[in-house]
Order: sequence, then C-alpha cells, then structure tokens
Amino acid sequence: MATVKVILAGPRGQMGMAARRMIAATEAFETIAYLDRKSAEESGLQEGIPVYTDATECFSVHQADVLIDLTTPETAKEHLKLAIEHSIRPVIGTTGFTDDEIDQLRNLTEDKQLGAMIVPNFALGAVLMMKFSQIAAKFYSDVEIIERHHDNKLDAPSGTALKTATLISDVRNEKVQGHPNETETLPGARGGDVAGMRIHSVRLPGSVAHQEVIFGGHGETLTIRHDSMNRDSFMPGVKLAVETVMKSSTLIYGLENIID
Repeated sequence: MATVKVILAGPRGQMGMAARRMIAATEAFETIAYLDRKSAEESGLQEGIPVYTDATECFSVHQADVLIDLTTPETAKEHLKLAIEHSIRPVIGTTGFTDDEIDQLRNLTEDKQLGAMIVPNFALGAVLMMKFSQIAAKFYSDVEIIERHHDNKLDAPSGTALKTATLISDVRNEKVQGHPNETETLPGARGGDVAGMRIHSVRLPGSVAHQEVIFGGHGETLTIRHDSMNRDSFMPGVKLAVETVMKSSTLIYGLENIID
C-alpha cells in the first residue's frame, strides 16, 4: 500500500500525542504537517514537521491524503469542511455534530467522492460494548448507563453514552423506568433521560474513559462494561478509520458501522 500522508490537528493533547506515536510506528503512515493553535516555537513542536495555525494555508500547501482531527467540536467542524474542499479525507475524533450536520457533510463527501469518518469513540472495545448492549436490549427493556471520564472533559453525557442510548432505542420500545410516582429530592439525581433510559455522568481525575450499561430483569442484572486505561487504547481505532476513509467515498459516523 502507498504511504498515507497525514495532517494531524491537535498534536499536543493526550490523544494527539498518542496519535503521533501511532503514526510514527505505522510503516504505511507519514505525518507531513501539524495543525495547532500555537506556532512551532510557541508549542514546542520542533520535530522537523511543519506546524500551521491556519488550516486553509496548511491544506493549500500540503497534498495530504488524510486529516486526523483530535481538537474540539467547533474547530473540527471548520477543519472538516475545509479538508473536503481541498480533497483531503477527514477522520474526526470528537462529538457535537447534529444529524442535520452529518447529512449535509455526507452530501459534501459524496459530491467529492471522498471518504470521511466522524468517530465519537475510537476504542474498539467501546464499539463492541455498544453492539453487545443493542443485542441485550432486545431481551431487557430496563437499562441505565453510567459513564465516567476525566474531569477535563467538556461535554456531558459523553458521545459514546448518547450513541449507546440511540442504538438501544433502535430495538427497544420506549419505556419510562422507575416508579411512576418517583420524585427527585435533588434535581438531576436520576440522571439524563433518553427515551425513558437514564444516563449518569461522572467526572473525576484519574479516569480516562469508562462506561457500563446495566440491564435489569426479573431476579437478575446484566452489566456490560468497557474501560480505557490510557489513550493508546484508541489508536487501533484511529488506524482503522484512516484505512477505511482511503477506500470509502462517503461519510461514515461511528466505528460500529465498519466492524462486522
């Protein structure tokens, strides 16, 4: 396979540093530029790889195959559209896209015949957890989701928790759980509500990304749990996404759509 030329956005974050290690260790990948809020001198990214603060300039100068974007939803949305305009295949590792935005972006990629991926969670184990939860939901209608992340995470609940709830909703009849007359003596104590399911978000230092989906039945519970111990756990999924967009001609939302 020919070398895949990559532009990496967000190289200084924890995910970005793990991505730099993954690309360097992958013979078929090559980083040709970084996109960062700071210049090379300000950021300390002086590795012989050019650093850009302006995406348009970066995409115009470098003929990349793939953009790996590990920034914020607002920045990633801007980078994604610009990448498509410059015929660069985007792999976006953030949440915050609406269904309408995804549909519009899919139309853009199909017009350009370009592969693209938006991935709420790159951990393969997390994707399997979601798939297993959807199977279990066919047999258990009572379910709650507890997700736990590091205390610097900006959104709650996580994109993975919302995606899990969506997948479960596809096979589960909507049901309001708990006692019909229950009251919250502390607002929010029962968590967020998605089609009658409850999602609880925990934010603590020392955590990375963890989720458990708890199903309740007559005299039993079933818990499906996934834990990411460090950011390297996401890199096989990033690698798979890059390989996928090189062979695709549309936008794919979520790794679960490429794992059989």
